[in-house]
Amino acid sequence: MGTAIANTDTSRRESLRNVFAQKALAEIPKILTLGDRNPHSPTYGCFDRNYWQYKIIDFPSGMSQEFVWPLALTYSLDCPENPYFQEPKLKLWGAAGIRYAMESSHPDGSCDDYFPFERAGGAAAFSLLAFIETYELLGLNESDLLEFMGRRADWLAHHQESGRLTNHQALIVLALERLGQLTGSRRWDGAKAERLETVLSWQDSEGWFQEYEGCDPGYHTLTVSCLARIYAMGLEREAADPRLKEALVKAVDLAALFVHPDGSFGGEYTSRNTYNFFPHGFELVGRWYPAALAINDQVAAGLLAGQGACYADDHIVGHHVWNYLLTWQDFAGDRPPVPQPQPRRTWLPNARILIDKRWSELNDKPELVTLILALNKGGVYKIFRDNFLVASDTQFSLLVNDKKSGKTKNAVGHLVDDYDITVDDNHIGIQGKLGWAKQTQMTTAKSIILRVVMNIFGRFFPNLIRSLLQKILIVGKQETPYRFARQLKWEGEQWCISDDLQGGDWRSVKAIELGIDGTSIYVVMSRTFQRGQLQKALDLSDRLSSLSPSEPLHVERYF
Repeated sequence: MGTAIANTDTSRRESLRNVFAQKALAEIPKILTLGDRNPHSPTYGCFDRNYWQYKIIDFPSGMSQEFVWPLALTYSLDCPENPYFQEPKLKLWGAAGIRYAMESSHPDGSCDDYFPFERAGGAAAFSLLAFIETYELLGLNESDLLEFMGRRADWLAHHQESGRLTNHQALIVLALERLGQLTGSRRWDGAKAERLETVLSWQDSEGWFQEYEGCDPGYHTLTVSCLARIYAMGLEREAADPRLKEALVKAVDLAALFVHPDGSFGGEYTSRNTYNFFPHGFELVGRWYPAALAINDQVAAGLLAGQGACYADDHIVGHHVWNYLLTWQDFAGDRPPVPQPQPRRTWLPNARILIDKRWSELNDKPELVTLILALNKGGVYKIFRDNFLVASDTQFSLLVNDKKSGKTKNAVGHLVDDYDITVDDNHIGIQGKLGWAKQTQMTTAKSIILRVVMNIFGRFFPNLIRSLLQKILIVGKQETPYRFARQLKWEGEQWCISDDLQGGDWRSVKAIELGIDGTSIYVVMSRTFQRGQLQKALDLSDRLSSLSPSEPLHVERYF
């Protein structure tokens, strides 16, 4: 009997471990398709297919060169059903990718991502870390590549980008640490220490790391991955920073709150609307803090059940591939049982996120009802009954005819703001105004202006341009005349949610719904598909004709 149980546990462990490798390996053909694999091509090694193949943009994205790392890991790891293991072509293409990055970068080692002369910190950090790891995994020995990586590291060490993105800062610390190890140089020690202080100072007392306007559990897990590696390297040389251990414990405990009962993670209730989950750091932390391993097991089970988000986008597909492969590589052997969910309420007043779990016997059997509610985003929420998502709501969304411009604008209730809130045991209230969605699109005229500005002025002040674009596309809120009030009450073993919306004349409103996956800011890794988005939105457009000009719209639902 004991042997049978042990075999079952081993089989389960391998199943959970291998799902990360399987998901990663499934993306390798796509990554290879994105790369120019012709050694006689002038763009040999470029992974931006829009540039080298379609020729629809006038510069290559430096972020795309990060794809060399998934290839190097696939080449070096003997994963189950890995047809690329020790395949010589992958070694050639990985090395070519670093060389192309060297040839296409700016003289100071920086690179562009979305527009020329952008000098993007995130793209430079992601790709530098990938180059360092790839160089080592493939056993390369080329002084010009090391010199190039040193220039990029020098640029990152002194560059300060606009906006608070802790994951970028953590990536830079890790990249500088790894390059120092590879080259035996200490010239980045000062920059590493300064950046690490920034990372630690940007961790809230609740455990989350700042991402623009608040807590984003998805990017939070990437920061955990970086810090966990830094701490593990410190342990190896008996020089670990004890502050990192404390920060990681708090960060892991915070992440555990956002693993959904069905194994999915994050979503539109977060500051950057992401479903990201980077598991590698949890394996490393799990060596000395086993609770981290239970988080990975829950997410792995969700991946096996098809609950993961799709990140097979041409621009971002590499991030999860290398992180998943590292997770397979460092998967821990002894794993604690996944804790049984228990009723509890967790209120994060700084993040303004509430997680409420309570028992219900509405359906003649005990069910754990989980509510995850973002009070800084107008009351965006998800509700689960046991392991099933029963409601996903991203607040009101209105299509409004703008009399001045003659165009249609989108008013939404899910933008970050300081709303009026009340939080009691069985009653939660949120009030405030809808905001205009950030839906600025590129036009021919805007594209020409941006190119002219960047070539004449922006190349000298790229961070100023980036800051302006962030204000247009990401941060801040422009209020509308529409005011909402959302009430959540626990009644009869279920949540009763009532919404009221008012704002004057309804004749200018073309359509209205309570959406399920609305996001209205520009974030690269948001708006990915996840199965929960198959939930049906509540279309209220047919009620517009019956509303008098000043009459509020009232909606009441039970979950």
